[in-house]
Amino acid sequence: MILRLLDEVKDFKQLNGLALAYIGDAVYELFVRHHLLAHGAVKPNQLHNLAKTYVCAKAQASALQFLMENEKLSEEEMAIVRRGRNAKSMSVPKNTDVQTYRYSTAFEALIGYHFLNENNDRLEEIIHHVFTLHKNEERRK
Repeated sequence: MILRLLDEVKDFKQLNGLALAYIGDAVYELFVRHHLLAHGAVKPNQLHNLAKTYVCAKAQASALQFLMENEKLSEEEMAIVRRGRNAKSMSVPKNTDVQTYRYSTAFEALIGYHFLNENNDRLEEIIHHVFTLHKNEERRK
């Protein structure tokens, strides 16, 4: 079904950063939920609280900063990041500053871009980097 839906998104490369972030948000959340279930979290409250540590704006912005600082992104990916970061949102972030919100949106746009482009190997590689970063940060706490 998803593949048929992808066929309906004719020219996703022309989508604006917010549209890419919209789908990227859902895709990333699905990866996070799968990851948590695969690692033994099963109680609904526990799942929700753990998921928040991955999908909050601060965590997503941190993940993107890590990817950029460690030169894990190609020039094409950096262009997608800039498109997502510079997208003009009509909403104002409630629990974070504007810069963190923009980097979070940029991260989601990157995820959405790879999902729509069906770059599954690259998408999984990026997600793996993010989950490894998250695990290392949790160990430091």
